[in-house]
Amino acid sequence: MQYYTEITSYNDKERCAVTLGKFDSLHKGHMKLISNVQKYAKENHVKSVVFAFDMGKNTLLTNEERKERLNNKIDYMIECPFTDEIRKMEAEVFVEEVLIQKLHASYVVVGTDFRFGHKARGDVKMLETYAQRGAFQVDVIEKETYQGKQISSTYIREALQKGEIALANNMLGYAYGVSGVVEHGRQLGRTLGFPTMNVAPQNRKIMPKAGVYTCRIQIENQWYDGIGNVGIKPTVTNEKKMLVEVYVFDYKEDTYGQKVIIEFYSFERPEKKFNSLDELKRQVDNDIRYGKEYFACLK
Repeated sequence: MQYYTEITSYNDKERCAVTLGKFDSLHKGHMKLISNVQKYAKENHVKSVVFAFDMGKNTLLTNEERKERLNNKIDYMIECPFTDEIRKMEAEVFVEEVLIQKLHASYVVVGTDFRFGHKARGDVKMLETYAQRGAFQVDVIEKETYQGKQISSTYIREALQKGEIALANNMLGYAYGVSGVVEHGRQLGRTLGFPTMNVAPQNRKIMPKAGVYTCRIQIENQWYDGIGNVGIKPTVTNEKKMLVEVYVFDYKEDTYGQKVIIEFYSFERPEKKFNSLDELKRQVDNDIRYGKEYFACLK
């Protein structure tokens, strides 16, 4: 896959099948669009393109994560920053200059609520008008649903805010996660008998509800089971810095300075401030027991 961070870098003159949107999570609905692009590309020997508007706000998926998830699935990934030029571009200009002249689109795959152009004037009906003139073929895809409700990034955000991680994962089609570099902490966990890793999540990445989760942690391309606390560790610090602190079962190596990936699987309990370290230790022992039983049931 070739990856571009601006539309001006794209110079392929071949015809393409393209889908457009925010793609800020690559949930099952997004993947339905991309699957149709793959189908058109394969059946008609054209290039496959995902065109993502980068809104620059807090996101469910960083640009790097999106790039990794789409690698080897499509020919081109284009990140389009939502600049004033793009924001103020009339919808007709976007169709003619971007879809037709720049991308050479033969197939345009979008969801039913896709909007584009200045003041969101562009919509499916406008694309279908161009299709009727023979500019390209439009494929409008119905929303994917889960348990009778339309899957959307908004719905997934709401689930994460409530700690409903299993619901979020089912809508995503993969486990929600964060990545970051293991930082030096106070090593309190080590003195209490459960050495932990402190990880500051990526900028812009939306965090799930503060609390304790069962997790899987990737360290040097190897996955391990564990538990993780999302929050500010109120029992032992007043810094108010958001961290993910994970305890990895049966792992004792030094990971300081290493990048790790943490995936969340089930929510156990909210974060709380304990009255003493002994009380904290008893609760963490219970958390570890819960986590080991959870993963044992999956095997």
